[in-house]
Amino acid sequence: MAIPQPFIQELLARADVVEIVGRYVQLKKTGANFSGLCPFHGEKTPSFTVSPSKQFFHCFGCGKNGNAIGFLMEFTGAGFVEAVHDLAQQYGLPVPEDERSPAERARAAQESEKRATLTDVLERAADAYRQHLKASPHAVDYLKRRGVSGAVARDFGLGYAPEGWRALASVFPDYADPLLEQSGLVIVGEQDEDKRYDRFRDRIMFPIRDVKGQVIGFGGRVLGDEKPKYLNSPETPVFHKGRELYGLFEARGALREHGYALVTEGYMDVVALAQLGFANAVATLGTACTPEHVHKLFRFTNSVVFSFDGDAAGRRAAHKALAAALPLASDVRSVKFLFLPPEHDPDSFIRTEGAEAFRQAVQAAVPLSRFVLDAAAEGCDMETAEGRSHFAANARPLWQALPAGALAQQLLGEIAALVRIGTHELHALWGVRPAGPIASTRALRERHAGNTAPPAGPGTSGRGTPQVPQRAAPLGRAQRALQIVLTAPEIWPALSASDHQLLCELPAPYGALFTWLDGQEQEHGTQPWSALREALREHEHENAAVQAIESLHDDIESDPAELHAILRRERPLYLKRRMDAALSAGDLELYQALLPQLAAAKASLNVVENS
Repeated sequence: MAIPQPFIQELLARADVVEIVGRYVQLKKTGANFSGLCPFHGEKTPSFTVSPSKQFFHCFGCGKNGNAIGFLMEFTGAGFVEAVHDLAQQYGLPVPEDERSPAERARAAQESEKRATLTDVLERAADAYRQHLKASPHAVDYLKRRGVSGAVARDFGLGYAPEGWRALASVFPDYADPLLEQSGLVIVGEQDEDKRYDRFRDRIMFPIRDVKGQVIGFGGRVLGDEKPKYLNSPETPVFHKGRELYGLFEARGALREHGYALVTEGYMDVVALAQLGFANAVATLGTACTPEHVHKLFRFTNSVVFSFDGDAAGRRAAHKALAAALPLASDVRSVKFLFLPPEHDPDSFIRTEGAEAFRQAVQAAVPLSRFVLDAAAEGCDMETAEGRSHFAANARPLWQALPAGALAQQLLGEIAALVRIGTHELHALWGVRPAGPIASTRALRERHAGNTAPPAGPGTSGRGTPQVPQRAAPLGRAQRALQIVLTAPEIWPALSASDHQLLCELPAPYGALFTWLDGQEQEHGTQPWSALREALREHEHENAAVQAIESLHDDIESDPAELHAILRRERPLYLKRRMDAALSAGDLELYQALLPQLAAAKASLNVVENS
């Protein structure tokens, strides 16, 4: 959805950045500004300032800065569109949606109302489960035996689903309300719709919250040895296991304090770790780790440690987490893997060995690069040529999943050394470049179309005939940026909030399409062009996006380095447009605040062009 710039300007004019930031950061008046401890990095001396006159925040320690929308994006992990909607709702402003048809607006409003209604139902159930816990001595005794304090149970909103088939009938007057089934709280018989009963019975209840703190589902654990030990809410309009992480809402502050996210496999792991000093723990929801999980975590921290049991099942889960993390493992991010002894999970380990032993285990976790080599070497005899060749075959798809950068190049050298051939020879042998954000448009199209045939070697056609590399005709920078992001959409979440804002504020149709893409990414995660093409149907600027892709030659690569070069060139123009608008509005303070940014953008561009 393209949000008109006049509305964004009106919203920022009404919003008070001091009030917005003050909800999350303890601010103190210091002269004309306010200061506090930066929420984006650990510090003991305040270097974070908020200017009420400029309506701007800035941290002199980590360099984060921006307006009220930018703060919400950085702090909550929301995208541009979501942050605008949240801020507009706080100030009672309806977000314009003129580019959508009445039918589309009505459908979106209906879906939004349904989601809000379902979260209300789930919140009522969570309140009831909390009350049941207080009245259930054996449930309280279970938590005490597991070492869970009352304070931690309160912070995580733990509850208890009592025995009996229809306990929720005392909470909801109409037990036949379809919302109870749609929210996953009640199961309806397949043969007899009058046969209804509670999904969760005699279980400790763990409410699952989204990043806004809304209850979107539950996990329930038995108090004994019954099966299944854990039971999760089913997929609903508000709950998707492949996207959500248990404890992420509660861990937001701790993620910044500790500097990393600790991903576990169970609810009790998260609760136990939080109580014993590791409140930065989260857990997947009974499913393997997905790219959406990793992407969401990287909105809050640049470092992730996956913790797994040391048994075979834990090793399989680690391989799946590796596959999910590889495409997002850029040079500025850290991914590690912690393997505990087979007899332990994080909960039992920290209670048996202590918090310090667990902290040391985290510090000694296996880096992603080492785990790639270990995973590729499994089952290979590295003392024989056959074993090393097998290792190379295993390593190839793992290395190709990495984004282009120093990490990929160094890992290529290590793989080559283990195979005992030169880096250039291995690169030529594989005959492809990394298939992360730098993948060619042809490879992306074939992959999304389901074509699994290996691509032709560099400089050849499918029949092996040498071809002269084709160059694209000169394009406007905005259109080229759109081509790059649409053909390699995984680049979008790797961009900074200021880069997002620049692209979303480009003139039509490009700014509108980038804003739409941001909304798609926030709602559905990273999607290939084939899925984006379907979602674009009947969009106001559908033709502009389709023409941009169709005009792109197959051999032109979507390189993030090229996009960053475009952003460097566009930033001075973008800042000039903002300064012109500030002058037109008579906002001299904003104009003066943008002057040093413009000078820095020009200097950065000159350094690159003269190097």
